[in-house]
Amino acid sequence: STNHKDIGSLYLWFTFIMFLTGGAMAMVIRAELFQPGLQLVEPNIFNQMTTVHGLIMVFGAVMPAFTGLANWLIPMMIGAPDMALPRMNNWSFWILPFAFTMLLSSLFMEGGGPNFGWTFYAPLSTTYSPDSSALFVFAIHIMGISSMMGAINVIVTIVNLRAPGMTWMKLPLFVWTWLITAFLLIAVMPVLAGAVTMVLTDKFFGTSFFDTAGGGDPVMFQHIFWFFGHPEV
Repeated sequence: STNHKDIGSLYLWFTFIMFLTGGAMAMVIRAELFQPGLQLVEPNIFNQMTTVHGLIMVFGAVMPAFTGLANWLIPMMIGAPDMALPRMNNWSFWILPFAFTMLLSSLFMEGGGPNFGWTFYAPLSTTYSPDSSALFVFAIHIMGISSMMGAINVIVTIVNLRAPGMTWMKLPLFVWTWLITAFLLIAVMPVLAGAVTMVLTDKFFGTSFFDTAGGGDPVMFQHIFWFFGHPEV
């Protein structure tokens, strides 16, 4: 379906499944921390749970939930028949299940899944990470593409499909907040893509963006990541 309500509902169901998945990982984390000296899972499993829990809750539960609400509500609030780019809307949803399948499948690779925290600071994510970080990077790229397509759709819909008489100053606050959010997403998702690509090349292709031995700087990672991170939040 390319109907905005159907796609909004798909987003919300997907969000619910991801919320349960991330929540299960949170339960592993809390069980391990239940009392001092308790050892339920291997330390590396604990680190993987922490990392993937964060990634799933941020990119799999919170963001698609708001995108789903935007899909449902924005056309109805501005008197539009549908989103402006319905087929792209469909695509931006359907790449998400594949991204998260890939992220979760990294947990079953040799050496384990990503174990460096959801902020994946260098040099932990570059020098000391398992090979599955390649899957993690690809999954993040796909999530970013999805977010950007959703944001483009929101902007085009709000600018072009308002009903006659629905002036800018009559737009509901939800629509205004999403318009601003959409511009922020388009501005910062490529920055995240750049950061994870540099992590990828540092790890697998011998570059030194964040490696002091090669003239790089791990603090640069923090600047790039939080240039994405704050607008994102």
